[in-house]
Amino acid sequence: MKMTNRWNQFIYRIWAPVYDTFMGRFFYPGRKRAMESLDLKPGERVLLVGVGTGADLELLPGGIKAVGIDLSPEMLARCRSRLPLPGREVTMIQGDAQEMLAEESAFDAVIFNLILSVIPDPVACLRENLRSLKPAGRAVVFDKFLPYGGHITSGRRFLNGFSTLFGTDITRKFEEINAASGWEVVRDEPSLLNGMYRVIMLKKM
Repeated sequence: MKMTNRWNQFIYRIWAPVYDTFMGRFFYPGRKRAMESLDLKPGERVLLVGVGTGADLELLPGGIKAVGIDLSPEMLARCRSRLPLPGREVTMIQGDAQEMLAEESAFDAVIFNLILSVIPDPVACLRENLRSLKPAGRAVVFDKFLPYGGHITSGRRFLNGFSTLFGTDITRKFEEINAASGWEVVRDEPSLLNGMYRVIMLKKM
């Protein structure tokens, strides 16, 4: 099944009430490591692409200004229910993260947690949101991808037909997604499920 915004809005309307219950604890170590990798400092601005229910917000250090983007109004409603967060300024944008919705060159860091395997066009999502970074900014990706140089087996392709029904693609390759971004991978760490999930740090080439 091909991922579309229309389907994602439908499936994440269903996921919204139960997402944290079923997925919160499982994804927590990867989210935590991604946040640690950024080493955010008080006063910095961070963009969270695909902020979802806001599971990353509690990991933000004090003194941070954050903007979260998500397509699903139901997921954003869950996210807003976590606010306010003492010592952190958080605002939300409802919209399509395949487009640039935040200010250009305005952020010190961008977080792509569990969005590039979900959004219909991950290339556009990465490219457009990286434009919001300052020249010395940094970005982190926590998500699931095929290994570098890996091939999509017939079994994986078959299973992907089911996984996309639940709102995620298990056949994507980060090197292909990142090829057009102009950003360099500076660290790539295995994370959950024996490295199926990874934490990837990027800097501008």
